[in-house]
Amino acid sequence: MRAVVQRVTRGSVQVDGKSIAAIGRGYVILLGVGPADTDAVAAALAKKISLLRVFEDEQGKMNRSIQDIGGQALVVSQFTLYADTSRGNRPSFINAAAPEIASPLVQRFAAHLASFGIPVQQGEFGAHMLVDIENDGPVTIWFEF
Repeated sequence: MRAVVQRVTRGSVQVDGKSIAAIGRGYVILLGVGPADTDAVAAALAKKISLLRVFEDEQGKMNRSIQDIGGQALVVSQFTLYADTSRGNRPSFINAAAPEIASPLVQRFAAHLASFGIPVQQGEFGAHMLVDIENDGPVTIWFEF
């Protein structure tokens, strides 16, 4: 599983011109699923992200987690995180999990994240989405599990 976690002041997703998800302060998480990923991997990644301390404390140091600040999360499936650009100019996505594997694991990851008391919204798996991200900092962290 691969995730790009962006600390945001707000984030939202539109599909076909309609808003389907919107959050305030928290994380926009772009999530890619590989073919060997499991629910255990989704759970471990959700726990790691829920405890990630990238929000500032009173001294301006990154010492607070999303749980500490009462933040929200927006999870957006992103198979392109598994792009292979080693040959040619057109990326290959053969290293991404098939939709029948990826879709349930994206749902499981979101559920695991919510189990830590984090309000979670999601994009629409397989849809062409317009994702609006107001990155705060900017702070962007890459995870590969």
